[in-house]
Order: sequence, then structure tokens, then C-alpha cells
Amino acid sequence: MIYRETGQFKTSYASDQQLFPILQDRVVVIGFLVFAFAVVPFVASEYLFRAILTPFLILSLAALGLNILVGYCGQLSLGTGGFMAVGAYAAYNLALRLPDLNLIVVFILAGLCATVVGAIFGVPSLRIKGFYLAVTTLAAQFFLDWLFARVGWFTNYSSSGSVAAPPLEIFGYPIQGPVHKYLFVLAIVCVLALLAKNLTRGAIGRSWMATRDMDVAAEVIGIRPLHAKLTAFAVSSFYVGLAGALWAFVYLEAWEPLAFDVNRSFELLFMVIIGGLGSILGSFLGAAFIVILPIALNQLPTKLGIPLSTASISEIELMVFGALIVFFLIAEPRGLARLWAIGKEKLRLWPFPH
Repeated sequence: MIYRETGQFKTSYASDQQLFPILQDRVVVIGFLVFAFAVVPFVASEYLFRAILTPFLILSLAALGLNILVGYCGQLSLGTGGFMAVGAYAAYNLALRLPDLNLIVVFILAGLCATVVGAIFGVPSLRIKGFYLAVTTLAAQFFLDWLFARVGWFTNYSSSGSVAAPPLEIFGYPIQGPVHKYLFVLAIVCVLALLAKNLTRGAIGRSWMATRDMDVAAEVIGIRPLHAKLTAFAVSSFYVGLAGALWAFVYLEAWEPLAFDVNRSFELLFMVIIGGLGSILGSFLGAAFIVILPIALNQLPTKLGIPLSTASISEIELMVFGALIVFFLIAEPRGLARLWAIGKEKLRLWPFPH
């Protein structure tokens, strides 16, 4: 009964096109945001901020960018880690060579650099698709890995290949401590998630989904596949590049090219698949699954008092993690977001049989 929209009438086009047309959804979202901004900073521990909340938010942003490309436009990509590296090294060089530049501007420009690189590597999508496109983006991943590891200019000719981010400061206000970093990342993720939601609901999002479902039919009705695919690559790369800059500056603080290797690309692809393709919420659910589950599996033997070596725990963690991923893919191929949608539908009809 608590999730029944009976009596909520739409009397205008504006009310019918609301982001959350059902009152209960608006209440839940507003309550969740109030809790995240006003309650979590006072009750969460430093470990929770550093190990779970901040990486979860940044990886959610990267998964959201990948979901725009894979879930909404249907263009399979295995080069997400490389595009994250573009954002990270672009932000590093901008902050290093233009020290007076505002940090927000640095991150935006880093995202735009990733946008250009993503659009360039998205050009093959105009002629190839499916696994052939995946191989092309995988080649982009390896090329970018080689570029940042071998060209010394990107790392300011560091002998070890590792670089460190400068102190974070916005408008003269330093961003220090896990709470300030968490709030900074949370604000950026909320703004970009809202932007992505509106993009996918608009004309450009409909062109992405039409291209995904059947590109030939989409072209027949007037949608330009060239425009749809390249804009999907560009928008996706912007989100991923900005996430890479945040991952490097806020979470890692010091990194090397291996921080954005092909394993990162596969990790983000797993987030999108498990969370739900073509779903904004699914990007967050998939990131939560990937971030929290390994930590829980790593802590479980200690909590149960089972004496296991670190190597054994690591191997068991990978085995259980892989088995759970396969289980979720078999039980619900459309991801955790679909399970959430099914739960909402059941609440709408409860207590009547269905």
C-alpha cells in the first residue's frame, strides 16, 4: 500500500515528464540525498570513507559513463581503463603546468581531453560492431597503457613512472581529510548522474537506444548512426575521464600506469553487466556490488575465526566472487536494477495476487 500511485493525477505535460513522477520515488530520493550529505559525514568512520564510500562513488561515475556507451548505445568497449588514465594524466599535467587553474576547471578539461580521445577511438564503431569493436577498444587500452608508461612527458619524466597529485584546493578552500573528499566527490557524482538521467530521457538518449536496438531501422526513421555513436563515445569518455581524474587525485593521490590497466576495464564492465545494462541505478548497484563484496569476503574468515593465510583468502575471494557473478548473470541477466524494478512492481500490486 505504501507504493501505490493511485490518485496521483498528471494535469500537465510538465508533471507527466517529471524525473520522478511518483511521489514515493521523490521522497525516497530526497531522503537518500539528505542522508548522504547531512548524516553520513557525522556517523561514518574514516575507514568507511577511504575504503568503501569514496571509491564506490568514483567507480559508480565511471560505470555510469560506460553504461551510456554499452547499455544505452549498444557499443561494447574494453578500453575504459585507458580512458580513465587519459583523464588522470590530463588532470595531472594541467595542474602541474597551469598551477593557478581552478581544480574544477582542471577536472572538466581532463574530461574533455578524454572526450576527444574517446571520439577518436570511437570512429571504428561506424563500420564495425560487437566483438570486433570490443577488440578495437581493447587495442586502445593497450596503446594508452604503452603511451603513459613510455612517453616521459606525461609523467613529468619521473624515473619510477609514478606521479603524485597536488594538494586539492577549490577557491582557496583546501579539500583535506576523508569527509571533505567524500562530500566533494558526492556532489560531482550527483550532478553528473542527474545530467545523465536527463540525457537518456531526451532526444539524444532516444537516438542512442534506437541505434542500440536496430541501427538500420534507426537510420530509416532519420537518426544518424554517425552522430549517435560518436556522441555516445564522447559523453561516455567524458564521464570516464572525469572519474579517472577523481580516482587519481582524490582516492589514490599517487599512481602509476598500472592503476588503469585492462583489469580496471573488465572490472567496470562487470559493474555494468551485474548492475543492469541501460540503467542509471544499475551503475550504482553494480559498483556497490564490486566494491563491497571483495571487502566482505576478505573480512569473513577473520570474523568467523577461521585461520587462513592472506594468499588463501585472496584465492577464495576470487573464486567466490567469480561464482557469484556467474550466478547473478544466470539468475537475472538484466542485472540488479531489474530485481529492484520487480520489487517495486510487487509493492504496487500488494496484497493482491499477481
